[in-house]
This record gives sequence, structure tokens and C-alpha cells, in this order.
Amino acid sequence: MPELPEVETVRRGLEPAMEGARFVHVETRRGDLRRPFPHDFAKRLEGATVTGLGRRAKYLLADLSTGDVLVMHLGMSGSFRVGDVDGETAPGEFHHPRSDDRAHDHVVFWMSSGKRIVFNDPRRFGLMLLVPRPELESHPLMREVGPEPLGNAFDAGLLARACQGSRRDLKAALMDQGTVAGLGNIYVCEALHRARLSPKRVAATLATKAGLPHERAELLVDAIKTVLMDAIRAGGSSLRDHRQTTGELGYFQHHFRVYDREGEPCATSGCKGRVKRITQAGRSTFYCPVCQK
Repeated sequence: MPELPEVETVRRGLEPAMEGARFVHVETRRGDLRRPFPHDFAKRLEGATVTGLGRRAKYLLADLSTGDVLVMHLGMSGSFRVGDVDGETAPGEFHHPRSDDRAHDHVVFWMSSGKRIVFNDPRRFGLMLLVPRPELESHPLMREVGPEPLGNAFDAGLLARACQGSRRDLKAALMDQGTVAGLGNIYVCEALHRARLSPKRVAATLATKAGLPHERAELLVDAIKTVLMDAIRAGGSSLRDHRQTTGELGYFQHHFRVYDREGEPCATSGCKGRVKRITQAGRSTFYCPVCQK
């Protein structure tokens, strides 16, 4: 499933086509994705202008002139294509390739910007909802979502308090969207490696007995912010190259230190360890058992 950097990359790719533009025509080619489309979905969008395109955790949020917010989630396999008379581009590529099968084009937006935006989703785990802006924070999808990891509020103290007393392993705590928003398997593995913390470590060890943030929490927060920004920059650069010149995309996967690198040498300078894969909560975890403690 795309994580925060991929969703942010998609947001940046959609922004020029959507922000400030009006929905001229909307086509839904089926009645549902993960959930049914809202009643009169296309009719409620047509004529509305996108006043802002944001992101919360792994959700794309299009503020509309009607006072509603178009909430979009990519799910497991969803992707967007932006097209015009010169062809189409894909705003954002992921570690696992997206579908190019047009049979799975389920939603089409014709925008006053002259762009045609297509949502493709073979597994139909994505969703699109319309939520009144005043009700967004209390909506079931949003009310339990934790702080944004790139926001000013997310610091070592906040993370330590969220993990204080928890007997869960550290990876499970970070994967919990209530602890921190937008992180998934890839970037949790990568951040833990940069912070040199074991995914098996007890989450409560991020706080001292007095409940203050341990140095480990400081290191982990820095690592989370750094790896996310590195990934976003890689996606952003790829989008600019794709739109302007070569049409080829760079992938942050070339910078993975541990994810999907089982058996390869650890990337930490001076470490003689090799990346190991274990299973935690049914998911593959990649880490170095030598330098991550």
C-alpha cells in the first residue's frame, strides 16, 4: 500500500491539474470501490471548484467550493493518470508497479484546467467520499489518526508519551496510525535502521521512567522525518523530470538501506552485519541485527 511519501508525491502531481480548477464532468464506471460512492457523487462534484488539494496521513483531501471535501484513498492498487491532448502522465510511482489495464479505470474527472484525471484500481480497495468540511476531523476515517510526522507537533516528547507503558514491539507501535500518521512497512523499517533501533525493541523504552523522551526517541523522530523527506524529494524530482524531459521516473527504492535487501550487507558505515528478514504481525520486517539494538 502506498505510504505517506507516495501519497504526497501523487498530491503534488495532481495539484496543477486540480487546484483552482472546476469539475466539468465526472464519470463513475461502477457503483463502488471499497465502499459505494456517495449518493449523487458525480452530480455533487460537477460545477464545484477545487480550492485546495491537501493530504492527511495516506488520504488525499480536495477542498471544494461547495463546502465539502473530496476524500480519496489509493488503497492497495489505486493510481491516477493525468491526461490532455499530448498524452498521459502518472503522478507518482511506487515500489510495486501500478496497473496500466484500462479495464480498471473506474473514475474519470474532466477538469476546467483542460486535464482529464483517471483513477485506476484493479483491486478496488481505494475509496472516494464527500464529507462536509466541519465534520472531517470527527469522521470515522480521521478521528483516530495520529499526528503528521512532518508537522511541528511531532517531536520526541509526543512520540515518547504515545509509547509510554506500551509492551508492543516498536515496529507495531509505529505502524499504528494512531501513534503517527502515514507510516507503513517500508518507511518504518527504513527509519528504524537509520535510528539504529531494533524493530523488536519494546516501544515503552522510548520514554524514561519519569515519562520523558529517551535519547532513542530523539534519534527516531529525526530518522522518521529525514527518511520521509528524502523519499518525497525523490518522488518530486521524478515527477518534474517526467513532465518536462525524459519521461522516466526515479524510485526511492534505489535508496533502501534494509527494505527488501535480505542477506545483503548493512549500509551503516563500519557495520559488518547483513540484513535479516523476520515476520511481525504477518508482515516482513527487514533490519540489521548487528547495529540495530
